[in-house]
Amino acid sequence: MLRFDVPQVSANVIRFEAFLTFVICWIALLVTPWVLALLVAQGLVRGFVGHHRCPSHLMWKKIFVAQDWQGPMENAGAKMFANKILLLASGVGLALYLAGSNLWMVPTIALIVFSFLEWAFKFCAACWAYVLWYQRFPPRDSASPQG
Repeated sequence: MLRFDVPQVSANVIRFEAFLTFVICWIALLVTPWVLALLVAQGLVRGFVGHHRCPSHLMWKKIFVAQDWQGPMENAGAKMFANKILLLASGVGLALYLAGSNLWMVPTIALIVFSFLEWAFKFCAACWAYVLWYQRFPPRDSASPQG
């Protein structure tokens, strides 16, 4: 189910944000896991409110538009789903770190892998899962009777 109730997003800005996620996760592994809190905040805002309300996304969008680097526009629904996954993975990583478990590295490494795929190869695994989910489980028509 593609979302048309939110503005489309620039493909190149999304790829750059994936690069930033990649870098932040490496900082988490090599310096301090506390930077995962940035990803939690971004995943929360971009995943549930939308990219059009995220301060960092708006800043990058403004820069990319000014430089004429924005690229093609993409539907934001799948990208919002991907950011919900970002919220979940970074939140679990941060919670595990706070609990004193070294398992916080597992979701962080998963984010490194998937953000690299998005950034380097334009392959969004969460977007692929989003489309597959709605092909398998299409939303019910709100006008049809329940039951």
